[in-house]
Amino acid sequence: MLFIRFLVLIGLLCLCVDDRFLFQFGVIFESRPNVTADAGALCLKAGNAVILRCGSDSRRSSQAIHVCLVEGLKAAGLPEHAIQLVPVADRAAVGAMLRGLEGAIDVIVPRGGKSLVARVQNEARVPVFAHLEGLCHIYVDASADIEMAKKIVVNAKMRRTGICGAAETLLVDGAAIGTHLTPLLEVLAQAGCEIRASATVLKVAPGMKPATEEDWSTEYLDAIISVAVVDGISGAIAHIQTYSSNHTEAVIAEDPDVVARFFTEVDSAILLHNASTQFADGGEFGMGAEIGIATGKMHARGPVGVEQLTSFKYRVHGAGQTRP
Repeated sequence: MLFIRFLVLIGLLCLCVDDRFLFQFGVIFESRPNVTADAGALCLKAGNAVILRCGSDSRRSSQAIHVCLVEGLKAAGLPEHAIQLVPVADRAAVGAMLRGLEGAIDVIVPRGGKSLVARVQNEARVPVFAHLEGLCHIYVDASADIEMAKKIVVNAKMRRTGICGAAETLLVDGAAIGTHLTPLLEVLAQAGCEIRASATVLKVAPGMKPATEEDWSTEYLDAIISVAVVDGISGAIAHIQTYSSNHTEAVIAEDPDVVARFFTEVDSAILLHNASTQFADGGEFGMGAEIGIATGKMHARGPVGVEQLTSFKYRVHGAGQTRP
């Protein structure tokens, strides 16, 4: 019976493809029903159709939101199938979407936990806009204003610990051990943050929990941060290149040469100077709503909003020209 329902599902979705839309997006998400409205509206605004597949725990809420979206499409004189919601909870439907529904889906966007995103990135046969982890770093240079650095580091880690833009690793310039390291450790501890310290940091603060190799590649999503001392901007870049997920990194510095090297040599989707990593958000960038953060290196990178959901075609008008 499930196999029959699955075939009917694919048939229905394929029949609904409309040539008036430039792209068909597939959005696979888990427990946040607001994604139904966000993704539906963004894709439509960009001139695209979208097929949404929600998790079982948000299904009824998503269905109710989808009914409202369809009514809005009808009232605006738009095709009601511009925003579609997969009507069954069968996991096989996810596999069908990842294969592109026989050409009906052009791009996949996953919204959810690490296991969902990993499956999408591993199995998708169409392009994917996604990030697997938000392993974000802050580098505090010896030239940094210490009061600014304290404020930014605490905000980047503790404002909301469970978001992808939360800082997970703090890197401190070795030239600033005597001036910056202890104040930063103290302000984090006062904020209730657990610190996982490198061997060099432990020499300054021996009561901290030692960091393991695993800590440098862990997205805590909690009030925990790993802290290391590095050999200036070169050491910071080397550490980030080794462990970063290419999501968001910040440099706190007053030396323009340090900032220039950081911006030139760190290859992450979002780079910030003297600002919290928690600004890694399309709304904060003035882009309005976003469908997610992309850490790939082609086309859309960073916050994916309306403009990033568009592609190009060239309309060329002539008057009889020929090419010699």
